[in-house]
Amino acid sequence: MADKEAGGSDTGPRETAPTSAYSSPARSLGDTGITPLSPSHIVNDADPNVSEQQTFLVVVAIDFGTTSSGYAYSFTKEPECIHVMRRWEGGDPGVSNQKTPTTILLTPERKFHSFGYAARDFYHDLDPTEAKQWLYLEKFKMKLHTTGDLTMDTDLTAANGKKVKALEIFAYALQYFKEQALKELSDQAGSEFENSDVRWVITVPAIWKQPAKQFMRQAAYQAGLASPENSEQLIIALEPEAASIYCRKLRLHQMIELSGKAAVNGYSASDTVGAGFAQAKEHVRRNRQSRTFLVENVIGEIWSELEEGDKYVVVDSGGGTVDLTVHQIRLPEGHLKELYKATGGPYGSLGVDYEFEKLLCKIFGEDFIEQFKIKRPAAWVDLMIAFESRKRAAAPDRTNPLNITLPFSFIDYYKKFRGHSVEHALRKSNVDFVKWSSQGMLRMSPDAMNALFKPTIDSIIEHLRDLFQKPEVCTVKFLFLVGGFAEAPLLQQAVHAAFGDKCRIIIPQDVGLTILKGAVLFGLDPAVIKVRRSPLTYGVGVLNRYVEGKHPPEKLLVKDGTRWCTDVFDKFISADQSVALGELVKRSYTPAKPSQLVIVINIYSSEQDTVSFITDPGVKKCGTLRLDLTGTSGTAVPARREIQTLMQFGDTEIKATAIDIATSKSVKVGIDFLNY
Repeated sequence: MADKEAGGSDTGPRETAPTSAYSSPARSLGDTGITPLSPSHIVNDADPNVSEQQTFLVVVAIDFGTTSSGYAYSFTKEPECIHVMRRWEGGDPGVSNQKTPTTILLTPERKFHSFGYAARDFYHDLDPTEAKQWLYLEKFKMKLHTTGDLTMDTDLTAANGKKVKALEIFAYALQYFKEQALKELSDQAGSEFENSDVRWVITVPAIWKQPAKQFMRQAAYQAGLASPENSEQLIIALEPEAASIYCRKLRLHQMIELSGKAAVNGYSASDTVGAGFAQAKEHVRRNRQSRTFLVENVIGEIWSELEEGDKYVVVDSGGGTVDLTVHQIRLPEGHLKELYKATGGPYGSLGVDYEFEKLLCKIFGEDFIEQFKIKRPAAWVDLMIAFESRKRAAAPDRTNPLNITLPFSFIDYYKKFRGHSVEHALRKSNVDFVKWSSQGMLRMSPDAMNALFKPTIDSIIEHLRDLFQKPEVCTVKFLFLVGGFAEAPLLQQAVHAAFGDKCRIIIPQDVGLTILKGAVLFGLDPAVIKVRRSPLTYGVGVLNRYVEGKHPPEKLLVKDGTRWCTDVFDKFISADQSVALGELVKRSYTPAKPSQLVIVINIYSSEQDTVSFITDPGVKKCGTLRLDLTGTSGTAVPARREIQTLMQFGDTEIKATAIDIATSKSVKVGIDFLNY
């Protein structure tokens, strides 16, 4: 094993990685004694157009959503045909079931039982006492966004209050999609379809941090979609990027325009919100029998109006998050360049559900709602399903009330809990816009329903306003509104009212499937996005020669007569820096002793772009770079080994490779944002 790792210690100075003839010590505060052998420079010697050697017969994209999920695929021989998965059994009245709810059910022994509608229906039919033993999970994807210190051991809580490992749940869900997709492909091909023939694409929000992306990859490995040895088989796609790729292909009849510029498809702007959308949905529904979408090899009409350098915003509003990405067109190939780092936040349609829950707490008491969720978990799920379908009926011009059926066990349990009726609670609550109807329903006025949407929609609009203040964004030509929540007429109207005079607002017709179809296109050609922006500043801690007057005295360390400055932040890349696909950041490191077999280097990040030291405010340790030198050395180990590391920041995930300069052998590199 390694005698010593080139990484810090908390015990004071020690020998560690030399940079030149001097040996450079680490310091108690500083975590690493590495000094860069090579200056900071970015090289672009990788040709981004060289495709991987590996060939796949089919690309399958999984849109793993907060509220609903699905998959679609395309055979690499006929990339213009995108097939959306088979119809799901089950489904809700009034809700298009092209995707299935992201719900999962485990048996009392914690084994996978079912997913989607099947999980929901089975759970719903269980006897209430039995239901308490089963583990039912829904909307669990948000946990990856909201957990600051995500690890492989992060837990999720099932409806009955029991804890379960998040990694297991994500792996079960992905395994379910893998089996469904392979079965469908085998049925189509008439012979067994092998997993090795498939390139998998999984979509994640662009605002997710590196640990969440790595977590998704780990779950996919556990589910058997790909393996660390064959990591190229799995691509992580960013949701708004996928939407952007699909929107380039749109023909006029495949979208609805919400701006007052001119009538599109015979709808004027005022018809379009709501009415035009209903007609478009009807058109989509009629065409749904065929689940194959033809993506023409030409650029859509909207695109043909765009010129070199034109900019547009993709607003991806889903169940959990809203994700904003700004792209610019690069002609002649129509490649895309990200102009401003992805922004957004937890402002998805789930926010409307939380507001409804808050309203119920106000009427019936928080203590009751908490108890009801634990004691009657299946009935709580029922109530939220009833709310979901009414939520979708909310519209700006609606005048008649919306009725939400309360499950019998809610009414019954409330009476036992409080000693008086639900009706009594409503009268007493002073919530005047929610009434009790004699059929056993909550009657909500349209204003009451609209009020539940308001906080989430306000957050989205405010976020967009901030974005439009940025100099890179103010001259945007189009705004594409995509994602499941984009179907909400209230959101469409708010976006139109706020930005209709600034740019043209476009909604793809089949808006809930936009990301799924775009993810397939991305899997077929991952090099379509040529330039991305780094969301954070990344670097490592190093030792530099001490410069009097420039470096703070408390960072001075003298070793063998040489004066060192500790904790220097060696920057790889700055926040919001533009990075081209295939562009590499090159660094060289050397082990503390020739016999050392492992170098572990801590990676730090910051939201600021100017960072001097790893001890600066806002600088956080976020991961490790591990160089494994076993098996690289020849018979004669040189006195000083130089390991050249190449890091790639222009992709959807940060990647690294390394070479032992003396032997030209590649070194095993692990870059880890989860287990450090």
